[in-house]
Formats: sequence, structure tokens, C-alpha cells
Amino acid sequence: MSELRRYEILVPLLFNDGRPVPESLLALTFTELRHHFGAASWETQTLRGEWQYEGVVYQDNLARFFVDVPDRPEHREYFRQFKETLKARFQQLDIWITSHPIDVI
Repeated sequence: MSELRRYEILVPLLFNDGRPVPESLLALTFTELRHHFGAASWETQTLRGEWQYEGVVYQDNLARFFVDVPDRPEHREYFRQFKETLKARFQQLDIWITSHPIDVI
């Protein structure tokens, strides 16, 4: 059994004002992950999501990035800090980052 963790990041393809997120910001995000961890993946299909805040339903078009890394505290801390970078980059109140233990066979 391996002690790996997958971190998944969902980022919007549109800013809150409806403008498209430039491809360069998505590419920058991918490049930073790949350089930091040596490998990363980026799903180019559009993920669709909905969420509700204060009675209003919002719809999102999203891209997903993911990285599989050893399950270490320093990696979790990296993603906590990276989240703040992404919130500013994509002009969001929050960015959804999840982590899951994985077993590579």
C-alpha cells in the first residue's frame, strides 16, 4: 500500500463578471504545480457545477487540476498557501481544493 494523497483543484473558466479566464492563467497554474511536484494533470473538459449562497443559485464552468504526492504535512501546507494565490488569480471568494488518500496499484 502506498501512502499517497491526491489533491484536486477546481478553478472557474469564467470570472464572476462573465469574462472568460485567459488560458494563460490556467497554463500558469498547471506549470506551477508541475514544477513544484514534478508531475501534474489538467482535465480540459468542462466540469459544470452549481452551488447556493444566501438563497441564490450560482452555476460554474470549471477546470480540474490534480496532483498525486506523498501524504506529508508540507504538501498540505503548500496547497493551503497555493489556495490563497488561486483565489487572487481567479478573483474568487473561495477555491475548492480537496484531498483524498489514494492507493496506486
